[in-house]
Amino acid sequence: MGGGVSRLITLCFVCFQEPPQQILFHIHKYKYEFHVIIVGHCTKVPRNSNLENLRSGYLFPEISRHESEHLRRNPDASLIRLGIGDTTQPIPDTITLAMAEQVRGLSTIQGYRGYGAEQGNMPLRKAIAGKFYQDMGIKANEIFVSDGAQCDISRLQMLLGSNVTVAVQDPSFPAYIDSSVLVGQAGELEEETGKYGNIIYMNCGPENDFFPDLSTIPRTDIIFLCSPNNPTGHAASWQQLKQLVAFAKANGSIIVHDSAYAAYIRDGSPRSIFAIPGAKEVGLSLQVAIEISSFSKFAGFTGVRLGWTVVPEELLYSNGFPVIKDFNRIVCTCFNGASNIAQAGGLACLSTDGYQDLCKVIDYYMENAKILVDGFTSLGWKVYGGKNAPYIWVHFPGMSSWNVFAEILKKTNIVTIPGRGFGPAGEEYIRVSAFGQRQITLEALRRLNSFL
Repeated sequence: MGGGVSRLITLCFVCFQEPPQQILFHIHKYKYEFHVIIVGHCTKVPRNSNLENLRSGYLFPEISRHESEHLRRNPDASLIRLGIGDTTQPIPDTITLAMAEQVRGLSTIQGYRGYGAEQGNMPLRKAIAGKFYQDMGIKANEIFVSDGAQCDISRLQMLLGSNVTVAVQDPSFPAYIDSSVLVGQAGELEEETGKYGNIIYMNCGPENDFFPDLSTIPRTDIIFLCSPNNPTGHAASWQQLKQLVAFAKANGSIIVHDSAYAAYIRDGSPRSIFAIPGAKEVGLSLQVAIEISSFSKFAGFTGVRLGWTVVPEELLYSNGFPVIKDFNRIVCTCFNGASNIAQAGGLACLSTDGYQDLCKVIDYYMENAKILVDGFTSLGWKVYGGKNAPYIWVHFPGMSSWNVFAEILKKTNIVTIPGRGFGPAGEEYIRVSAFGQRQITLEALRRLNSFL
């Protein structure tokens, strides 16, 4: 094309707003060569506007994309993954044998089982109540067994609907915000701040002991709180949770408490929101809270998929209707119950031998955490977390968290998580996971020592 830049462009005219001929004219005007492939068919069905309002990509697949790109450029790189919090230690035999027995039973007339209760098998619900909620007023029928806490976050958002107001910790696990966007609670994304207009971001940094200053937080219908927190590793104290429960009661709010990492708490902090004492014979926490939890991180069930949600009978909507009845309807409509095989494993986790074996695995990860905390501290960086959770929150003052992530990946072949991915308050931080093999953790420190 006479003196112009010559390039080959492949176009897919699936859903352009302008007709193909008009687009081709624009390309021709700038003297580009082109050939056209027209594929697909545009329906008249509009895209869900809530999906259009999501940020470009969910954090963890985005990290995987960066990993893949790094390996494409450096095919011989020996990658160490201290980013996504996936467990690495084998599940103890006491637990896998129970699952294997369940599987073998499916091959027999006596052992075959089809559909189970959508809410979960009652022996497991009773075991969860006895192990984690003894003397807290929680009954087995208030526990809904699921395929994981992240799935339950979305089911709770479906339960709550688009008309509620929401507060989240900043930084926090991305699913709370993204699921709020999906159901239409969040409002528009403000590009300058990186925040959604209708979400209240509760700053949780070292200046306020990683817990929101409730005197500055306006009333919202729902308050999401993760303790121990992902990503900062902070476990809320008894006093902090008491303040939050009283705050929710005074405002008529519901707390959604994520306790997925509760088994890692070492300093005596409460492991459940329902451990907070209330007034008279009914605890205040039963009136204002829902709790979600998981076997993923404490039992290595990230691939097995098993969790639970507690919805107390005392928790009521503003019109007096029990929340548990609506959640039961959501579960029965949208879920056919957790795998019987996974539930057999869950029951074995809560046996005396199974739980003791799991505690040894948790100790292993927490020793990794101590090694990482000591290592980063010795390098002169300010480090948080790693004491009540398997995450280390490292501060790089004045630096972009994505830039720190990129430099560490480039120079050491170590994958971390940029703090900005957990919210605006995560800028200048990276999250480092202790879910690794011991020798790999030590090798990571050697590389970091050389780099930093």
